[in-house]
Amino acid sequence: MKILVVDDDPQIREIVTIALERAGYSVITAADAKLALIHAGRENPDLIVLDVGLPEMDGFEVCRRLRATSQVPILFLTALDDEVDRVVGLELGADDYVTKPFSPRELVARIRAILKRTNGLQQTLLLRHGGISLDADAHRCTVQDQDVPLTSTEHKILTQVMRGAGKPVSRVDLINTLWGVGSDVSDRTLDSHLRNLRAKLADAGAVDAVQTLHGVGIRMAPCA
Repeated sequence: MKILVVDDDPQIREIVTIALERAGYSVITAADAKLALIHAGRENPDLIVLDVGLPEMDGFEVCRRLRATSQVPILFLTALDDEVDRVVGLELGADDYVTKPFSPRELVARIRAILKRTNGLQQTLLLRHGGISLDADAHRCTVQDQDVPLTSTEHKILTQVMRGAGKPVSRVDLINTLWGVGSDVSDRTLDSHLRNLRAKLADAGAVDAVQTLHGVGIRMAPCA
């Protein structure tokens, strides 16, 4: 698998590259946002390790631009240890984050977990619920044949809830599946993604398709 490492610090790029190559990954590196976007388009990496504190254009903006055309998994590297910054990154569609200074072993473990989750979600190729169709392989959601543009995280949430076939999926299970067991992602972050997902489905005609059963979990509501 191919991983793009984006950081303006050459020492960090070297440390991450060595750790990933030892783990069996192919690595491409970029020192700035412009080169990162070029490599992301040309090389089609399986995952991007993205520094938040890039010069000229920060990692958040790079993530926004990538998410306009791609759902490649993104792991943020950040020197920021503030919950607001972590929430912003996850709401933009990042799959995880690691705070500097970090252990290369932990970074590799996080990357393996993301790729495992991503590949697992892609095994279910087509899900249907009423007029909603979700093609995991093509990363396409439609409501009555109308395309609904979802972020990577929204797509993963809908996949898990639709797999439940009307049975509630607990909030803890959703967070563990999307961000990993032991992550400190808050309910507020999940609620933000759910709110955006519901709004997009409603705009396409599937109003109240995703239900919250307080104290139980999230499920698909009956819909035509």
